[in-house]
Amino acid sequence: MKKLLSCVLTFCLVSFLSATAQIKNTSAKGKLFIIGGGDRSAELIKRMVAIAAPGTKDYVVVLPMSGENPDTSFYYLKQDLQPVCNNAIVNFNFTKEKVDNKNWLDSLANAKLIFITGGDQERFMNIVLHTPVYDAIHKAYDNGATIAGTSAGAAVMSEQMITGKQLTDTIYSSTFKKIHYNNIEIKEGLGLLTNAIIDQHFVVRSRYNRLLSAIAKFPTYACIGIDEATAIIVEGNKITVTGESQVLLMQKPVDLKITAENLIKIKSIQFSMFTSGDIFYINQAY
Repeated sequence: MKKLLSCVLTFCLVSFLSATAQIKNTSAKGKLFIIGGGDRSAELIKRMVAIAAPGTKDYVVVLPMSGENPDTSFYYLKQDLQPVCNNAIVNFNFTKEKVDNKNWLDSLANAKLIFITGGDQERFMNIVLHTPVYDAIHKAYDNGATIAGTSAGAAVMSEQMITGKQLTDTIYSSTFKKIHYNNIEIKEGLGLLTNAIIDQHFVVRSRYNRLLSAIAKFPTYACIGIDEATAIIVEGNKITVTGESQVLLMQKPVDLKITAENLIKIKSIQFSMFTSGDIFYINQAY
């Protein structure tokens, strides 16, 4: 009887923890619109604005801090947005000296659409992480805003963020030449996605080795590669694909092992490929 009671209590505890994980992933009212980089078609931008659904009094905030030339990044995004968006579009180029700007922070927290431009994801997070800017983005997302980003702005969405750097091969390459354990550098991102890791420019730059390295390091995560001119729309655990190319999903590695030479071995892995209109679901617990 005691053994049976213990089993029941264990089952209830596991169920509770699983439910809690689901609540963490789905409690925010907002959506994510994550673009894999490259050209942004008018249709893709139009879809993003439709997902955000701004009212007449709403506005768009652009965060260009990933870019080496933030004003240029803002300019080109504004050119893309204006034909399909009648709302005000504002540029908040936060620096380490401006992260406490109350007027900007209040506006950021109440924005209907927030767009993070491309460039260098580390540059963005070095300014934003553990600051009121980070908190304002999360507040907007929790209250129903759409958080969008492209390229580096896609990478920062994850809690575990791919920086693009290799730890054992120090010469930068757009893809990895080998699949070694602990070769991939992962740092803390925005944490809007707590159950997945995002990689961008995926098909055009053949970043399969990089994402395989990521799933070896975080085997309970869904690892998602988004190609250029393509986006995923995230609503809780539901993901919808839109755009011109493909989205790759790697998850659930079986019999993952690391050899003495630091080589990664996986007996099998769930590998899926999606195109525009497809829907799939991610769940950290399995």
